[in-house]
Amino acid sequence: MATSSGPLNEELQCSICLDVFTDPVTIPCGHNFCRTCLNKFWTSTQTCFCPLCKETFSKRPDLMINTNSGVIMGGEVRMIKRALTHLEPHHRVPRLKKHKLINAVENLEDYICQKHERPLDLFCRDDQMSVCLSCTEGDHRTHNTVPIEKENREKLVKKKTDVQQMIQNKMKKIQEIQHSVELQKTNMEKEKSANVELFTNLIRSIERCQSELLKMMEEQQKAAEKQAEDLIKELQQEITDLKKRNTELEQISHTDDHLPLLQMHSSLYSRPHIKNWTENSIDTDVNVLPLHRALTQLKKTHKALNKKLSKSGMWVRYMDVTLDPVTANPYLILSDDGKQVSVGDIEQDVPVNPKRFDDYCVLAKQAFSSGRFYYEVQVKGKTGWSLGVARESINRKGDISPSPEDGLWSMVLINQRQYIACDNPAVGFSHRRTPEKVGVFVDYEEGLVSFYDVGSRSHIYSFTGQTFTEKLYPYFGPGHNDKGKNSNPLIISPVS
Repeated sequence: MATSSGPLNEELQCSICLDVFTDPVTIPCGHNFCRTCLNKFWTSTQTCFCPLCKETFSKRPDLMINTNSGVIMGGEVRMIKRALTHLEPHHRVPRLKKHKLINAVENLEDYICQKHERPLDLFCRDDQMSVCLSCTEGDHRTHNTVPIEKENREKLVKKKTDVQQMIQNKMKKIQEIQHSVELQKTNMEKEKSANVELFTNLIRSIERCQSELLKMMEEQQKAAEKQAEDLIKELQQEITDLKKRNTELEQISHTDDHLPLLQMHSSLYSRPHIKNWTENSIDTDVNVLPLHRALTQLKKTHKALNKKLSKSGMWVRYMDVTLDPVTANPYLILSDDGKQVSVGDIEQDVPVNPKRFDDYCVLAKQAFSSGRFYYEVQVKGKTGWSLGVARESINRKGDISPSPEDGLWSMVLINQRQYIACDNPAVGFSHRRTPEKVGVFVDYEEGLVSFYDVGSRSHIYSFTGQTFTEKLYPYFGPGHNDKGKNSNPLIISPVS
């Protein structure tokens, strides 16, 4: 019997010929053999026994046909034999060892050239398709072809490199965000300390003004009370004198001797020395001059505090943004109040100006070079737009390169659902919901530009770790009209 060079599963192998079963049978001890192999074995021996376990039988037993599903029979056996017979030289002959052996595939025709019926083991880089060796002698004779394994390996290496680069970029972005958070935390602690001191001084100033005011009012009250007390004493003394005079007059009125009375008339009837009290009164008004001085000092302190807070960047300016028609592309239509911009179908007759953009965009009139500011733009109903800030020296002629290196920090919507943050590298993503209003926040000193979905009060994207050295202008791009699908204007909205 033929033997196989490779190991076979014991369930499929006859232990006599060491080959795949042919007409397998089972003997009483339960072992399986080829019918022919077993008969030849027993013919060559004087007694019948199992070639494997050596169990002896008194007479030659009846052979049972093996119906075990684990044993391959019939045509399947012949197929395996042919496969093994074909495969055996490939493990032994040096020339055949170079042949490529692949795992079994479901659709073998997909791996065969339909034109030449040869294996598709080459790849044409010019036409980006798999070819066979005969193809390289025909239509692809002058093309750049390589073994398909090499092409696949190089593409996998490139894809792996790209993925690793993406991972590195994401990790770098995480590090930038973490650094920004740490920097912001450090700066915030400094600002907290500085502003606690500012407000402490303000509180002390208010308390000092309050103390001085209360002290002044108490002094005025005491002075008024002292004045009233003195006046009352003086009035009481005059009342006592008048009562005494009244008693004297009462006594004289009962005498009949009128001559002495008349002689005493000048002294008795003279009016006692009494002050004119009509001009005397208690001043009920409060002297407000010290109060005015205290409030004036308080206003100065408050003004100084506001100035320090503004410089520290703790306050955010809500910008009243208006569009600058001098910078607008000729196809853009601006509203009279400078709050809306859309794209028209006709180029307008506008003066030539070096500040005017060739691209479909426009800047605001307002610029800033310090502090924090924020504005909001309605984008409802639009399928495409771009928003952000641009430095003063941005190139305005030709197509704009939307990147921080070229002076533009922007976010773009395309095809109604796809958002792109024009960072380096650009970051594409799909937002959970379609914003109807976008908020743009900039911290000049921190190098931060952030975009927010105003409706959901959620963050969309942030440019971090930027360095600003010029004036920054709010930037607006309403996008192409798209046959009326994107005709809605961008609307600068008041911040609520």
